[in-house]
Amino acid sequence: MRILVECTYVYEHPRDNSGIQRVVRNIVNRLGEVGGSVECIPVMMNGGRLYRVLSLAPLRLSRGAGWRQAWIVRLDHWRNRYWWWHSRIERLPPFRNSQLARRLLYWPCKLASLAITLPLRGLLHLNRNAQPAPQRAVELQVRSGDQLLLLDSSWHADFFPLAERLKRQGVGIISVIYDLIPLTHPQFCDAGLVQVFDRWFDWVSRTADGFMAISRTVSEQVQDELRQRLGRADAEKRWHGHFYLGSELDLKRPTAALHPGVQRMFRADGPVYLMVSTVEPRKNHAYLLDAFERLWAAGSPVRLCFIGKIGWKCEALVERIKRHPQHNKRLFMFNNVNDTSLEFAYSHARALVFPSHAEGFGLPLVEAMQRGLPVMASDIPVFREVGQDFVAYFDLADPQSLAGMILEFERSQRFPARSLEDWQWIDWTQAARQLIQGTLQGIAGQAKNLRAEAVLDADRT
Repeated sequence: MRILVECTYVYEHPRDNSGIQRVVRNIVNRLGEVGGSVECIPVMMNGGRLYRVLSLAPLRLSRGAGWRQAWIVRLDHWRNRYWWWHSRIERLPPFRNSQLARRLLYWPCKLASLAITLPLRGLLHLNRNAQPAPQRAVELQVRSGDQLLLLDSSWHADFFPLAERLKRQGVGIISVIYDLIPLTHPQFCDAGLVQVFDRWFDWVSRTADGFMAISRTVSEQVQDELRQRLGRADAEKRWHGHFYLGSELDLKRPTAALHPGVQRMFRADGPVYLMVSTVEPRKNHAYLLDAFERLWAAGSPVRLCFIGKIGWKCEALVERIKRHPQHNKRLFMFNNVNDTSLEFAYSHARALVFPSHAEGFGLPLVEAMQRGLPVMASDIPVFREVGQDFVAYFDLADPQSLAGMILEFERSQRFPARSLEDWQWIDWTQAARQLIQGTLQGIAGQAKNLRAEAVLDADRT
């Protein structure tokens, strides 16, 4: 048996560095250390074929392929920015108060957008069967008994026919689940993502033999969702496990330049409370602004720093931050920070503040605590699971609960949670080992159950 670890999105977007990409890259880079007697092979899917990945890092391609891919990325970026500006204009008068005015705006904008979308579609069509560079990936022939572990954000890809064909060839399918937020909290997600994710989960619930979640909390949510979609009898045919994530910042480079704005911020007086995440509604940055405005009104010298790329449904929030009277005084936002600068911020901040409405794990929590940075976080089940009593929890319904906690911490210098001297967490090698061992245990358990059912059926006949 071989475990084929799917990493298609990270292979195609090697410079992306958000949560899932960080997980995939770190797990894949440690497969050689954790497989033991089982061969673990990173794979990607392209043009209806499966490829063994030799390098996640981008290499120099042929001139034609390189220019084509570069223009696909560039046009896709322009398309996203174009519709972002459209959404900004829609909030201005007279459009925000009139559906008719918004429709009159939309159709000319839609026609104008064809200048971007038509060339993009043409390039995507030409690139549909492009072969990967042989230095990065080579085609892989599957064997009956192989296990395809869907580690990457596979809802982005249209590989259902390929995966179903592999299953008919005797390949097992295991899905890693990071969260079910598009299903449980659709109000925080783009409507298109909700539809895509729902379609993907419907497919994977019927197709996968087992599931590995990134926390026990998510694993229980997956089991509940399967029972609703498949019925209890079919849902119980799938096996479930979970593993935890590591904490090293793998893209940290000693020679990388520190972000000058981050450096200047920490040179000034006043403790810095740090929030690390993509800027999007679920992360609840607005709650922090509300809490810190209360602190500033009370005369507190504390400062607040947001680190993370700009996401979706956050235009009003970003505008609020940039227009805030404390912007670049006691309120800071950095959207393009490398791992070296992030490490520097973790090392110099007073505490991490993390007010998410929902998470699958909460990677910044363990990243911070592993570096001795205390954490204040929203009181949600997965944070209780991961942070235990080492995290100070606040009430999401009341920003004053966080403001009061910070005021008391600054006054007493005693953090309101267990000391991090006793904190221990796994690294990415141990995380990869948990994933592979949990997968093997799930496969073995399912095989044992199938044998027991076969014996019972034989006895009945």
